[in-house]
Amino acid sequence: MTPGVHCQEEWDALCRFLRLVVVGVARLGSVGECHQPPAGGSSSAVSDVFSLSFSPSLPCFPVSSDQIEQLHRRFKQLSGDQPTIRKENFNNVPDLELNPIRSKIVRAFFDNRNLRKGSSGLADEINFEDFLTIMSYFRPIDTTMDEEQVQLCRKEKLRFLFHMYDSDSDGRITLEEYRNVVEELLSGNPHIEKESARSIADGAMMEAASVCVGQMEPDQVYEGITFDDFLKIWQGIDIETKMHVRFLNMETIALCH
Repeated sequence: MTPGVHCQEEWDALCRFLRLVVVGVARLGSVGECHQPPAGGSSSAVSDVFSLSFSPSLPCFPVSSDQIEQLHRRFKQLSGDQPTIRKENFNNVPDLELNPIRSKIVRAFFDNRNLRKGSSGLADEINFEDFLTIMSYFRPIDTTMDEEQVQLCRKEKLRFLFHMYDSDSDGRITLEEYRNVVEELLSGNPHIEKESARSIADGAMMEAASVCVGQMEPDQVYEGITFDDFLKIWQGIDIETKMHVRFLNMETIALCH
């Protein structure tokens, strides 16, 4: 158990959520075996352009030309060689259909907060630069980073996860939003009924209140989990190494020990 989590059900839900997010993103970023780079070396040209000129504010951005070429090939696959991707382009991704939080993963790619384009709302489509920005949240930690950079990267990864819970972009995860996530997580388990999932979510919210607020007055209402609260809840979970995809072979690591 970790300093931020005291309930086994909550711990299991956090771990399962993280595993499904990382595996889902890996599926979206994995290039099919039969797909070849575009003729004329355009993939290499794209990697050169982005390696030299694109420098978003995320500290975990995949900067190598090999990674960019890999992701550009995948982007072209998903878009059907078009300059942008729309949500419907994700409909035919193998294995993603079985992911219980598929809709949240796809939505995250179009969330303006993750794209650094606003504090709310969804984009109708994303270009390759946007695709790189989203995938950058899942880059492994660079071993040359100092402690301050590692903590910044951890915070950005957790902010991405927070946005997946906070569906209305109001900066707070309400009980209903938390219930929705837990119900989706457990939807594939025939042994857990919806009411049981709701009970797990309710218990987790009570735990969150005790961790983040402490002793509450009898008439005090916990309105929801803020991002600062979210950081406390995930304290002790090694998110900076568990939430990553190795872009060159799309191998995933998302294990809770």
